[in-house]
Amino acid sequence: MKAVIRTVLILILVLAAAAGGGAWYIWNGMQPVKPAGPAVTVTIEKGMGSSQIADLLEQEGIIKHSLFFKGYLKWVQEGSSFKAGTYQVSPGDSYDTLISRLNAGDVVKEATVTFTIPEGYTAVQVAEKLAAAWNQKPEVFLALIDSGKGMEAVSKLEIPDNPLLRHRLEGYLFPETYELAKDSTPQEVIGAMLEQLVKKLDTIPEWKAKLANRGLSLHELLTVASLVEREVVVDKERPLVAGIIYNRLDKGQKLEIDATVQYLLDKQKERLYEKDLKVDSPYNTYKQAGLPPGPISSPGLASIEAAMTPEVSDYFFYVTKKDGSQGHLFARTYKEHLANIQKSKQNP
Repeated sequence: MKAVIRTVLILILVLAAAAGGGAWYIWNGMQPVKPAGPAVTVTIEKGMGSSQIADLLEQEGIIKHSLFFKGYLKWVQEGSSFKAGTYQVSPGDSYDTLISRLNAGDVVKEATVTFTIPEGYTAVQVAEKLAAAWNQKPEVFLALIDSGKGMEAVSKLEIPDNPLLRHRLEGYLFPETYELAKDSTPQEVIGAMLEQLVKKLDTIPEWKAKLANRGLSLHELLTVASLVEREVVVDKERPLVAGIIYNRLDKGQKLEIDATVQYLLDKQKERLYEKDLKVDSPYNTYKQAGLPPGPISSPGLASIEAAMTPEVSDYFFYVTKKDGSQGHLFARTYKEHLANIQKSKQNP
């Protein structure tokens, strides 16, 4: 009898020891890995389940046993809301820490480049700005601006491929502050600027219908808007100057806009001379009737809206005031215009 009792007691002790050892083994396996070395970058792809994520964490040395992590996820009913992305995790992170970060999508922030394209910038200026931001040569970006290849928005915007254009995408690169991924390709950068124009146009109610009512293509609209952008500083004058441009076009009068001549020069001049106005180019509105072949700069939204909904007036002329206001004096006739020129000179 004593032998039987002793055998039972030994068996109980053995089972208890085995259970205790198993419990200790599981408990130890669930403990965080000892911190060692720098954080590890782990990418959770879209569609990966919690089981695959657990295996990946074990492979990367973040947890000791994926089996225990899987079991813990089932126990606490987690894992169904883990978000894809690239994470920085460290050996030593607890299960709860890992779960919290995966649920929150606490991913590594992508390195970005921020740059600003001011309103009225030309394609050449845009290329130089992008080159400085991405440490590239301007020619890399200008070649894309000239060709428009590899960008979906080119067909979406129906940008013409006219040999008379100096730069095909001139006027379509929306002036804005951008923050793009540092590893963006030149095509992606230019494409993002074109897509931004699409988004901005879509903020204008019924913009396509308005264009149709005026009998304008988007290309013609942006051309007018670019002229307004380069000619006007005071916002409230933009619709009025746009109206003057249309008045001249309707009458068949040459636009004679200085900005179109400045566009042809390597460097902007404070004052244009008679010889400058004689330069032979389809962009020279002193020699050519109608609109130039395309935009001469990147117009902002205010100029685009002004070109779309101009202010109706019987003005045909305007001259810049010399009083520092950057505003204009407007005239209906050439005689009034000459008087305004003299008036402007008397108010330095």
